Amino acid sequence: MADVLLHLIEPAAWREALRAGAVRPLPEVGFVHLSTPEQVHLPAERLFPGRGDIALLVVDPERLPDPVRFEPGRPEDPAGMLFPHLHGPLPASAVVAVLPYRSPLPPLPSPGDALGRAVALCASLPVRRAVGVGDVPGGVAVLDPDHVRSQDNNRLVLTAPVDATTVDASAEEVGGNAGWPHRAAWLAWPGAAVTAAGLRHLGWRTDELVLMARTGPAPEGDADRVEVVAQAEGHDFWAASWREGLAHLGRDLDRVVADLVGRERLNDDVMAVTDLVVREAGRVVAAAQLRVDGATAAVESVLTAPAARGRGYADALLTRALRLAADAGCDLVVLEAAADDWPRHWYARRGFTEVGRTWFADR
Repeated sequence: MADVLLHLIEPAAWREALRAGAVRPLPEVGFVHLSTPEQVHLPAERLFPGRGDIALLVVDPERLPDPVRFEPGRPEDPAGMLFPHLHGPLPASAVVAVLPYRSPLPPLPSPGDALGRAVALCASLPVRRAVGVGDVPGGVAVLDPDHVRSQDNNRLVLTAPVDATTVDASAEEVGGNAGWPHRAAWLAWPGAAVTAAGLRHLGWRTDELVLMARTGPAPEGDADRVEVVAQAEGHDFWAASWREGLAHLGRDLDRVVADLVGRERLNDDVMAVTDLVVREAGRVVAAAQLRVDGATAAVESVLTAPAARGRGYADALLTRALRLAADAGCDLVVLEAAADDWPRHWYARRGFTEVGRTWFADR
């Protein structure tokens, strides 16, 4: 059997599978249709012609509780071709990565490839939630005109080697046509530091990011003070944090913060998002977010208000997030941390190890 098997699914159906814990077999056939990497273009062309929003589930066969049988597909398929059919539910915890379906296929991470799975999650989220996606050298451009001031939602997502001059030209063309007030790119391939250095010479600002990953059981510790809340309950806290960090934007600050807050709901359309807070006297003073995408989860935005630091709130939030990830069947939890700032060392003391590096660049 192949190292990984694949399943094509509409975004809403995958989001429901995350809630339910599994993709259920179609009642009329009694199995979940899977494909090998060499076959997946056939069901893609047959079932989803012209669709650019289909999710590709990368499945670890070793995590499937029910048998996979290689059986005939459609009469029009190549003679003798057999497809893997899962005769039972497909657990969300057997899905080691979720990618936007594109032909030819992007690199598919193996179940034990922590770096590949981390890059897959970080690269696929902006594409899967985007309003528009366009091909550029080295990757894609993602666009969201409703939140145009959010660099996270309007940028180049580059996972294959490309030089700085090409990145600059691509960002200028796409950003100019889309009305971006910025130019932004995320660089995620070995050796991207060379391109980042070239972008600095072209007037870009660059930040090196450390991709970190954690496996193993969730930690012990007190997480009782942490609440799971509706996302809107954290909006004022986030807005205050962004206002402090972006005060240099002056008169554009209100519009930028509005876009940053407004964009957050989009993540929950494509993966399972849980918002966590700690309160003092009813007021949110610390927050974090957990994003679950099959067997891989990401910890985001662990923040504590300056006046509430030193009370263990960040530890409590991280502990609760890791427990929720374990409860969801995640065997890998990932995050991005600035290479030149202290949080990476804080995460390292809590079991996260460096698996790779990426770069964010903007001007």
